[in-house]
Amino acid sequence: MSPPKSALDFLDFVNASPTPYHAVQSSIARLEKAGFTNVKERDNWSSTLKPGGKYYMTRNGSTIVAFAIGQRWKPGNPIAMVGAHTDSPTLRLKPVSKKTEAGFMQIGVETYGGGIWHSWFDRDLSIAGRVLVKDGKGNFVQRLIKIDRPIVRIPTLAIHLDRSSSFDPNKETELFPICGMVAAELNRTGGDAKSKEDDKEGEKMETDGDFQPLKAMAERHHPRVLEIIAEHAEAAVEDVVDFELVLYDCQKSCLGGLNEELIFSPRLDNLNMTYCSVMGLIESVNSSSLESETSIRLITCFDHEEIGSTSAQGANSDLLPSVVRRLSVVAGGRHGDSASDKSWEHVSSDPDVDLSTAFEQTTAASFLVSADMAHSVHPNYVRKYEANHQPEMNKGTVVKINANQRYATNSPGLVLLQEAAKRAAVPLQLFVVRNDSPCGSTIGPMLSAKMGVRTLDLGNPQLSMHSIRETGGTYDVDHAIKLFESFLSHYSELEPKILID
Repeated sequence: MSPPKSALDFLDFVNASPTPYHAVQSSIARLEKAGFTNVKERDNWSSTLKPGGKYYMTRNGSTIVAFAIGQRWKPGNPIAMVGAHTDSPTLRLKPVSKKTEAGFMQIGVETYGGGIWHSWFDRDLSIAGRVLVKDGKGNFVQRLIKIDRPIVRIPTLAIHLDRSSSFDPNKETELFPICGMVAAELNRTGGDAKSKEDDKEGEKMETDGDFQPLKAMAERHHPRVLEIIAEHAEAAVEDVVDFELVLYDCQKSCLGGLNEELIFSPRLDNLNMTYCSVMGLIESVNSSSLESETSIRLITCFDHEEIGSTSAQGANSDLLPSVVRRLSVVAGGRHGDSASDKSWEHVSSDPDVDLSTAFEQTTAASFLVSADMAHSVHPNYVRKYEANHQPEMNKGTVVKINANQRYATNSPGLVLLQEAAKRAAVPLQLFVVRNDSPCGSTIGPMLSAKMGVRTLDLGNPQLSMHSIRETGGTYDVDHAIKLFESFLSHYSELEPKILID
């Protein structure tokens, strides 16, 4: 049996998305193809949003929210939400990355998130991220870059020089990548004399014109690295002002296994759920009309989950509460430009519409599915899993449960998800950690507490979570898309049937 098209499209998605910025752009490409329109957070939405409309917005270029408004929506109605995250553990270039040692050119990097760092050794690595450049008009603009050839590597120490049974490298002194040889760079630039000229040019760039608070970029980073970055940003070296760049594995995501039932890929956690969320929303508006819809269907993919979500674009920010607050009162018939919009005429005369409490009404009636990857049972470490909770790949999305609220799932939410899964004809699995094992957490509990919204945690099963190369199931991509499509499409029908105040 050939793999589903969704799995092949996911490979394209993750291969194009080495950073959260790229993941957002990959999501936008699919949303715009499906008819979603960009709205800006700083604009007045009341004159923009229309019933039956499909929209998306971004914050920091690394977090995205997309939503489709039902034709019969009114203030205070529910919002069906799926939340994921765009970031993964990685190594980020330091503000001063230029380093040399023993004839090697090296790049200083900082660990981001809780990666399995030994898995980054002896891999073909490159650089990706965003670059801020001067555009010639006095503006500073963002350019995304993805260098598609391996230019960086973190070599292991030969076994002859280290016979220790464990491999636990020091993250500050033994995790420096090499990017070339000093001699080769000197030959390229014409030797010492040319290097001195480059140093003088860097000093000149720092002193010419306006005062520069920081050292010149050419002093902080290897000039050749800057040249390659500028080339991919389609800018002159002197126009590169700053950047946020990370390392990524050049080996592409691919299908694996004897029958192509597996996905071998970087960043499954959590681009798998980001992709499935986006496609679930798109499929929901393709398969079921918004004409009779009374709710809003929304997905949100946050940055910075791997480091605690406490940032302006993280799940622990005001982003989702502020979006929900704005949506809860949109087209209230008594505010903004939408008051004269005849498409909202059913709202203005409704005695149940009270804009002063619309936000609280909406959050009380809404539901959030927190989508973050789950653990598959590992055949070599079965003892690490609770005997009756051992999820398998390609057997369905995993509902995550924890009595101590590391996950936010409860019985009403599980009943709701089961009903959505029935309509989609997709299987589900259950996961609970052992009592003697630590338990991770997600954006689910923090958003549930912050907003008072009923929440459930789930994710597709995978192996090697937080490794540079992870393993997932080919068919679980389709399972999650169908599950999210069903949840978003049927929520307004199911919600009144599972009501517990």
